[in-house]
Amino acid sequence: MAYLKSKTLFFTTSPRTPLKMIPEIKVLAEDFEGKVWNPVTQIDFIKRLAQGKYFQGEGSAKEMAFSARDRINRAPKALGFVDLKPTIRLTEPGKQLILGKRTEEILLRQLLKFQLPSPYHMEPKQFDGAFGVKPYLEMFRLIYELGTVSFDELMIFGMQLTHYTKFDEVAADIKQFRRMKTYASASYKTFRGSYLRKEVERIYQDNICEGNTQTRESKDKSLDKFVRTKARNMRDYADACFRYLRATGMVEISQRGHSLSIMPEKREEVEFFLNHVDRKPVFVDDEEKYKKYLFDPASPVLYSDDRERVLRQIAESTDISGDLRGQTIEQLKDQLDQAIQNKKKTIIEEQVRDLKEYKNYDDVMNTFEDIKSNNFYDAPLMLEWNTWRAMTMLDGGDIKANLKLDDKGQPMSTAQGNMADIVCNYGDFGLAVEVTMQSGQRQYEAEGEPVSRHLAKLKKDTGKDAYCLFIAPKINESCIAYFYSLHTMNIAFYGGHSVIVPLELDVFIHMVEQSRRAGYIPNPKQVKKIFEYSLEQAKVSKDENEWYNKIKEKALDWL
Repeated sequence: MAYLKSKTLFFTTSPRTPLKMIPEIKVLAEDFEGKVWNPVTQIDFIKRLAQGKYFQGEGSAKEMAFSARDRINRAPKALGFVDLKPTIRLTEPGKQLILGKRTEEILLRQLLKFQLPSPYHMEPKQFDGAFGVKPYLEMFRLIYELGTVSFDELMIFGMQLTHYTKFDEVAADIKQFRRMKTYASASYKTFRGSYLRKEVERIYQDNICEGNTQTRESKDKSLDKFVRTKARNMRDYADACFRYLRATGMVEISQRGHSLSIMPEKREEVEFFLNHVDRKPVFVDDEEKYKKYLFDPASPVLYSDDRERVLRQIAESTDISGDLRGQTIEQLKDQLDQAIQNKKKTIIEEQVRDLKEYKNYDDVMNTFEDIKSNNFYDAPLMLEWNTWRAMTMLDGGDIKANLKLDDKGQPMSTAQGNMADIVCNYGDFGLAVEVTMQSGQRQYEAEGEPVSRHLAKLKKDTGKDAYCLFIAPKINESCIAYFYSLHTMNIAFYGGHSVIVPLELDVFIHMVEQSRRAGYIPNPKQVKKIFEYSLEQAKVSKDENEWYNKIKEKALDWL
């Protein structure tokens, strides 16, 4: 049991992408079912994750135990996918999540049940009933009622919706913010910063008046540090809320507008649960009853649980003939899911055809410029998606993105762990493409070893030669040195020599531009030459810098 410590809303922040919890709770269920969740099993769990390569880093035993709790006690436990008392077990929603069928529906049900307070997150006496809300339910309501909600609006005002009775007040505050933004003389960034600070100081005025401004992260008691810390926490929770709402498939993100809106085809479904799900928290003081409620895979009832509605949706979206009335609701949902997947496949195939004909060339290039200018809400996701589009346009291989696309073929979330971002099949060889927005030493720490491991996995899975292209706005020197060394090191764990070519994003963009000017689709041999050249130069270059400069020159004139 934990206590609510903030005066603003709390959302599950770990993992940042909801579907990334699937392989981890699968490991928990397979290896630790029936065991007590304590520091011993927590450390063993992290070690097991490391063996499966879902987790990087080791650290002290204390840090490993904390990492385990951070991964499991947050989203997996809070959303009812695992039960940790009296022993570890996977709940029915957790079992459904692992199966991977209708994950969006499963996640939606659990998000709608998440509440504050609860037996998992108790309200301290001094808060005096300030909390009484199902946060995700009310965020859906805000988006539905207002049409769109921007990230800043959710961060500044949505985080203050700690009780469902405050909904109208928060909605009015957002509308007022929009009006004042229109008349603001300062830049939006300045206006937003000033507004956020004012709201934080108002929320925590009691703490400030009492001089209670020291944060857990620092001994600094200054007002400025206090406000910046609280504002950062609100930003982190708003970001988590954005990502989890998006993962339900009910909302779409305007990447350039940094806002959420209900998907038009999902409005009836959203209207249904907004009208039928009780807004009040339940079983706050009864953990057993709360867990029974939370672990019920059929609760709450959704729009998609009605047979007649599903039959109507099937009739509208498929050409299936014959009597379907003898089928169960689950069978009918399977039929509908297949129809949606078929439609999605057709959309993606059309996208690929247009890309190979350079019909979307200008949009791809403009998207890269927006990425470099940090104009997108989720730049890492957009970089992964746009690089897939560019690779598809660039050459004649079979290019597969491992990111998740929504029903319209638009990017939803980045690739799950333990796989390359993009995999290209060129017949007699394969190519893994890895992208990152990370820079500095963090780039090497987060990407270095996983990239080489993903390449090894591709070699093993395909049984043929494979190479890797590593793309980032800036390439860290440690990454250059590491990738250079792998060219000449025969490491069995990585499948022998690892030919990983790091390129700055601008260089890759130039390669795409060359491909367009060439007037023909480059063939696999031309792609392969870059990596063969990299391997040759690694053998004769005096150091990593000489090698890196040579492969850059080669890439700039690859055709």
